[in-house]
Amino acid sequence: MMILKRLFQRHQPPERRVYEAIVAAARHPALYTGMAVADTVDGRYDMISLHAFLVLDRLKGTEPAFRQALVDEFFRDMDRSLREMGVSDVGVGKKVRKMAEVFYGRVTAYDRALEEGREQLEAAINRNVFPDSPNAVAASRLATYMLDQRSHLAAQPAAALAGGMLQFKEPVL
Repeated sequence: MMILKRLFQRHQPPERRVYEAIVAAARHPALYTGMAVADTVDGRYDMISLHAFLVLDRLKGTEPAFRQALVDEFFRDMDRSLREMGVSDVGVGKKVRKMAEVFYGRVTAYDRALEEGREQLEAAINRNVFPDSPNAVAASRLATYMLDQRSHLAAQPAAALAGGMLQFKEPVL
């Protein structure tokens, strides 16, 4: 009986577990209420991208296979989500390519901003998360959140993250 249970037990690969933790963190209500992120498809995508960036940033220079597997999982989920939303097969590929461009643009902007300083991080957040109506107060709160999460992730061993064990901090407002 134990062998059959193991054979049919659904095992999630580590990149899926980490991705699910990213999505859970990205859906935290405080991001949308206290930090004024738009609770829309675009706003949620921005938060998933931001959290994915934080994990990829933590693993920079280490765990390259896991980092790639995590990015692949992210875009598999975007593909699935678009199909569930009724986007046609032809349209899915185009939309996923556009989402990839946006994601890599955000990764580049946040990476550069973190090297340059907090003011640049707030500016990058304002451009990316609040493009239609810049919000300096919300951008500052989100920058604080990002820096806090970045410190929290730095304390987690890379091997543990690559093994599927990821924990984000609760947002503090």
